Amino acid sequence: MRKTLFFFFWVWYNTGMKEKTNELPESLLRQAIPPLLSWFSAHRADLPWRREPTPYHVWLSEIMLQQTRIRAALPYYERFLSELPTVAALAAVPEERLLKLWEGLGYYSRARNLKKTAILLCERYGGELPRSAAELASLPGVGPYTAGAIASIAYGEPEPAVDGNVLRVLSRLTLSEADVLSPATRTAMTNVLCKVYPAGREAGALTEALMELGETVCLPNGAPLCENCPLAALCLARRAGRAEELPVRSQKKERRVEKRTVLLLSDGDGEKLAVCRRPSRGLLAGMWEFPNFPGAATKKNAEAFLAERGGAASHFSLSLKKTHIFTHIEWQMTALTGKIDVLPPSFVLADREELIRDYALPTAFRQFL
Repeated sequence: MRKTLFFFFWVWYNTGMKEKTNELPESLLRQAIPPLLSWFSAHRADLPWRREPTPYHVWLSEIMLQQTRIRAALPYYERFLSELPTVAALAAVPEERLLKLWEGLGYYSRARNLKKTAILLCERYGGELPRSAAELASLPGVGPYTAGAIASIAYGEPEPAVDGNVLRVLSRLTLSEADVLSPATRTAMTNVLCKVYPAGREAGALTEALMELGETVCLPNGAPLCENCPLAALCLARRAGRAEELPVRSQKKERRVEKRTVLLLSDGDGEKLAVCRRPSRGLLAGMWEFPNFPGAATKKNAEAFLAERGGAASHFSLSLKKTHIFTHIEWQMTALTGKIDVLPPSFVLADREELIRDYALPTAFRQFL
């Protein structure tokens, strides 16, 4: 009997403690807002979209910063805005030029969704982004996070934007052991933030403060800089000595490795290289590329690949080896150089200047230049 009672007490205690650990205490979050906003006011980075946080600028910057670091995105943002300063200009830009402006940023579906949304905005909203997070989230390429960022930063709506940085900050602050890769965790953290979010200018400031704290102080993949953190006195993970253990992440699937052969085929003068277009759907859809195929870099394989497309080449030799990593695939690429004898109908020849100026060539292939 005693053993049975002890067992039930053990289950109740551990279950209760686990649930308590994974809850986000609303009162703690409310306490965190004033010191966080004060810190952000003194330490905020000077970023171009913060100088003029119009809905268009916030939207563009947030889409660019998906899967991209701020430093890498900055020159793209400036160049993009100088050529496409309005939603109407974005809606009207030819796709070829759009992809060229985006070249090197990767995840090219982001650029296509920008244009789709711009067209939709011109058709339905007079070229303006809607104010409500619900309407924003219904637009192509705009999920709950980006919708919350636009609504709070551009419009002062009390809408949180929960990304990886925010999940990490909240997990450590509240000592949450919930899996941050789980949609349920993101939803739970978003819901509790909604209860404490301020409106007006403080809404946008809080959104950016949480992001910036995660980017600069509450760091991933290593020791957070707790001595610089405005929330150090409130942080439950720091108090428990567990900041480096959090957040909890479930095991990710291993990235698939794919060996590919890239053909650097030049014309008779050796001044131009053959490029072709990728299919309109799938990875790097519609982009230009150097001809390539999965498998070993051999003369026989290259000749068979070109023959299937009505072409031929000679003087093959092994050249560069490069690697490019996508989210779920790693391309291990070996280049074969060669001379074009018969140009396949689907290929075009372009010199280096043309490739840099006119053709949207993804980083995976641009590195061979």
